[in-house]
Amino acid sequence: MRAVVTVLAIWAAGLGAAAQFGKISVLFGALADQYAGASPVALGLIVSIVGIVGLVFGTTAGLFVARIGPRRAIVAALAMGALMSALQSLGLSYPVMIASRVIEGVSHLAIVVVGPTLIAGLAAERFRGLAMTLWSSFFGVTYAVLALAAPPLRDAYGAAGIYLAHAGWMAGMALCLALILPRDPAAPRGAQSGVLAQHAAIYASPRVSAPALGFFCYTFLYVALLTLVPPDVPVAQRALAAAGMPLISIALSLTLGVWLLGRVSAVRVVQGGYLAAVPGIVVLALFWGQGAGMVLGALWVAAALGIVQGASFAAIPELNATSTARAQAAGAIAQLGNLGTTTGTPVLAALLTGAGPWGLALVATLACALGIGLHVVQARRRGRGA
Repeated sequence: MRAVVTVLAIWAAGLGAAAQFGKISVLFGALADQYAGASPVALGLIVSIVGIVGLVFGTTAGLFVARIGPRRAIVAALAMGALMSALQSLGLSYPVMIASRVIEGVSHLAIVVVGPTLIAGLAAERFRGLAMTLWSSFFGVTYAVLALAAPPLRDAYGAAGIYLAHAGWMAGMALCLALILPRDPAAPRGAQSGVLAQHAAIYASPRVSAPALGFFCYTFLYVALLTLVPPDVPVAQRALAAAGMPLISIALSLTLGVWLLGRVSAVRVVQGGYLAAVPGIVVLALFWGQGAGMVLGALWVAAALGIVQGASFAAIPELNATSTARAQAAGAIAQLGNLGTTTGTPVLAALLTGAGPWGLALVATLACALGIGLHVVQARRRGRGA
């Protein structure tokens, strides 16, 4: 029972990390008024700079966590996040706001690296697939909760109310995890290679890098489709597509995805999810702009990619036995996941504009094939003892 409570508390900390993005999304209109002279790019930077930190320092964070210990890292990251949200409630100038968001990027990165590492070590083997899939749902759940809770909170207390609520959540989780997490093991001794050499070692390892390589293709597609599909759905079905895509993704991940993880390897589930997405991509392109058919294709693809999402995190402990290797794998997932999120939407949007729905469908299908192929290559390397 203690392990269950601890896993749920770590997942709750993940909700706070996701809200570091989500709180800005729901306040984006207010930020445009607050920073009236800022360009759209400058306003967008307030959202994206947290992810840019992960893109640049993802694997470095995994290495750092392995050195200082996951308990110290996640508690410090939550406290740092609480402090930044409290500071943001004061109505900061644009440069100070950007600085606070950079610090939040560090906080966010530490949480998303430590979270799956700790959960993989705490969960019993037969429940590990469920626990890792639960962790993978933290972004979708957070955005669903914010969609319901943030508007009334904003209307009643303004932007400061949302910032302070988030600060309270982060501070509460920092205290909770400080009390219930086990003490960190002793820091590893011996000489440490340079950061670049350690990066090279991570991506050269077919066990450490495989979850992240497969996850890149997921983030390249998923965020882009959530962004690009709903605006082109007819108005009568638009809300169904916008709300249904993330919800069906979470639901299938926590049900069918967990059931599959109890029977076949996580890598096979990732590959099966990508394969299942391809017919949905075809349906989506075939009925683009045509209501029910487009919604069916969108939900089909979202459901299949939801299975990929949970299984990608489950692959971390399946392929890596030590906490150090798991932290490195989680750091690589953070880095390549942010790379996919950053590149997917502009690439697919350009294809949709220039080549239409079938151009988007072709590249989306190639991304699925790449996700399958990368795992095939890494599995062969593992078989050769690489």
